Amino acid sequence: MPQADIDRTIQAVWRIEQPRLITGLSRMLRDVTLAEEFCQEALLAALEHWPASGIPEKPGGWLMATAKHLALDHLRRAKMLARKHEMIARELEQEQAAMPDPDTGLDDDIGDELLRLIFTACHPLLSREARAALALRMICGLTTEEIARAFLVADATIAQRIVRAKRTLSDSGLAYETPRGEQLSERLASVLEVVYLIFNEGYTAASGEDWLRPQLCHEALRIGRVLVAIAPHEPEAHGLLALMELNASRTAARTGTDGEPILLPEQNRALWDRLQIRRGMLALARARELGGAGGFYALQAAIIACHAEAPTVEGTDWPRVVTLYAELARLVNSPVIELNRAVAVGMAEGPHAALEIVDRLAHEPALKNYHLLASVRGDLLQKLGRHGEARTAFEAAALLAGNRRERDLLRRRANAAAGAAMS
Repeated sequence: MPQADIDRTIQAVWRIEQPRLITGLSRMLRDVTLAEEFCQEALLAALEHWPASGIPEKPGGWLMATAKHLALDHLRRAKMLARKHEMIARELEQEQAAMPDPDTGLDDDIGDELLRLIFTACHPLLSREARAALALRMICGLTTEEIARAFLVADATIAQRIVRAKRTLSDSGLAYETPRGEQLSERLASVLEVVYLIFNEGYTAASGEDWLRPQLCHEALRIGRVLVAIAPHEPEAHGLLALMELNASRTAARTGTDGEPILLPEQNRALWDRLQIRRGMLALARARELGGAGGFYALQAAIIACHAEAPTVEGTDWPRVVTLYAELARLVNSPVIELNRAVAVGMAEGPHAALEIVDRLAHEPALKNYHLLASVRGDLLQKLGRHGEARTAFEAAALLAGNRRERDLLRRRANAAAGAAMS
């Protein structure tokens, strides 16, 4: 196998296995930062050995066994081991002796442990931004660049947040636990944000070859359902679950057989999962019953509900969507929310009104490298018959897009605009 293919395979395996590796090792070491360090060393070992020896039959088990071996060596070498470390080392040795299959234990209690890891990363001692960045890095295996794109900030800023957060976790000796009572409520907002970002990365991947990363969507949904169970009276937990269920209901219609993106206007609504839509609507109703209709996630869920209830794009209650986006913008001052409102305004009032909003947003520093700003502008210009300008906008969006599938789609749209301009 060519070296480039081996490297891509290792990176793909790492993305899938990293959350389970860190979760499993954190459970044993009770130290999240140390667990990540040994997992990273296991990855380096794979990059060194697999090109010569080949990809193991069970790569996840190989990485876990290597990370455990490194952890044991670290504990044995330490000059002043505490009694707790001695106990952990013995437990690891006993577990390894009783583990003939290297994959054994990878999924043991993975649900509770992954949630525990998220709560640990979302400790109030860390800043809000650092919590989300650290959890996305450790739990989802997102790169610094992908996290920076999610937050619309510079790569260096995210890198600094992650380094500082790891140092804080390591220096403070924070407990590796799922909190209860008041402590749970304190951390829940950060946990919800992390789950929301995990889902978004799975729903529309910021980079890579595939537009969707279904495993991230599934994991976010699973954690969302667990959160609703442990915090049944928190309206935003229900609001987030509603948002994810309703968005995920469209998954089957969002890509073609070749994996290419299919945008909302072209989607076959018969492929939308009606059962998942009903689950989402029930979760939204529960959020409203608990007084959370105006929450960040509930408002977004209400917007997606407008699409779910409409038989066609034209039949969507676009004035209602515009109103909901306006409420969301009052709650959170975000240029991305304003861009989404512009799309809804374009459907409700026409492309001229929407283009005025988009042109104002062109001066927002946070959207300087945001490809969807140029993409939305291209769509509006196309509808106005300004095909040459639309082509330029789509080409600019394609240059900024990090995801290969999305980039290809934008280039096709640019070519279509060029063809329309010549006709």
